[in-house]
Amino acid sequence: MPDEHHVLLKEDVRNLPDTRYLLSLMPLLGCLVLMTIMLAGCDGKKQPTSLPLRPVRFVTVGPRESPGVQTLTGEIRAHDETSLSFRLDGRILTRSADLGSRFRQGDALAVLDSPTAQNQLTSAQADVSSSRAAEKVAALNLHRMRLLMPSGAIARAQLDTAAADWQAALSRLQSSEAALKNAQENVRWTTLTAPVNGLVTGVSASAGQVVSAGQTVFTVASSDARDVVFDVASPGIVSRQPGATFHVALLQDASVIAQAHLRDISPQADPQTRSWRVRITLDNPPPDMVMGASVSVTLPIADSAGEKVITLPASSLTRLSDAPAVFILDPANNKVYRRAVHIAGYSADAVFIRAGVSPGDRVVTAGVRSLRDGEHVAGIQEDQDEAGL
Repeated sequence: MPDEHHVLLKEDVRNLPDTRYLLSLMPLLGCLVLMTIMLAGCDGKKQPTSLPLRPVRFVTVGPRESPGVQTLTGEIRAHDETSLSFRLDGRILTRSADLGSRFRQGDALAVLDSPTAQNQLTSAQADVSSSRAAEKVAALNLHRMRLLMPSGAIARAQLDTAAADWQAALSRLQSSEAALKNAQENVRWTTLTAPVNGLVTGVSASAGQVVSAGQTVFTVASSDARDVVFDVASPGIVSRQPGATFHVALLQDASVIAQAHLRDISPQADPQTRSWRVRITLDNPPPDMVMGASVSVTLPIADSAGEKVITLPASSLTRLSDAPAVFILDPANNKVYRRAVHIAGYSADAVFIRAGVSPGDRVVTAGVRSLRDGEHVAGIQEDQDEAGL
């Protein structure tokens, strides 16, 4: 047995160089395999990839119908409001009117503590007294000179000088009297009086507060007439037809109602909210419709006049040059095309189309700003309720 093991060990040692040779070839074989894979990849042709179609929502245009009404929220304000302020700078000494106070013409609403005005009055009074005394002396001197002139006791030049002195003294007196009137006016302006009968609707300053000339202290309503003020996204939704009426109801009690007519629409949109301010005047408002109360305003769509229109979501509206337009989805090729439309009116969330689309057309309702004419899309049907119609 030892001899057999010895023989096998010799054979293993004799085969060892062949094993080392094979092991040294392993890295080379790995490189050959990698090159083969790379060459096979280069020989393959790159397959083109297709981008997924852009999904868009659309509604199918329904039949034409008469536009309905819409309801907005507003606030009751005074029909005629006036801002009251002092004409002088100073500290408010007393304020006798509060929010909601009623007053009569001539009532003192606030008093200003202005020592400067009182000092100016005292100085003006002293100037008037001094100027009046000087004018009196000059007048007596002129009278005396006129008595002496016929006897030749004085020269003509002395009489002329006395006349000039009196004229100058008279002018100074008139100037000081005018200054006194101004000082008296300033003192009178330290009391803020009501110009008309009315109601205080706003208070902007309190006793002890220092105010400047022209700074609003009170906002007052000069009559019992009341308006409703509300904002709209577009002035076109408000009817301007003569005799058009608006239904107004209190939000807290819908049974308190009144009718109103259009007063005015602001000519420009508010730069912050991009909305237009509308004022309507209440006709014989009930007592419960007090100023500051919140109300609902129901108004018909402008320019309806029995005309049947197509209603679309406001989000579907875009532009074609300078004209309003919508995107129409062609079911034959699933492409969208821009089409100009004629608008009959607007509401808060809808647009009323007079012409340009027909029942059965597919109108894109979302993402119209980034669509292009002829773009291939994947349409998603949206029902009327989802579109808010």
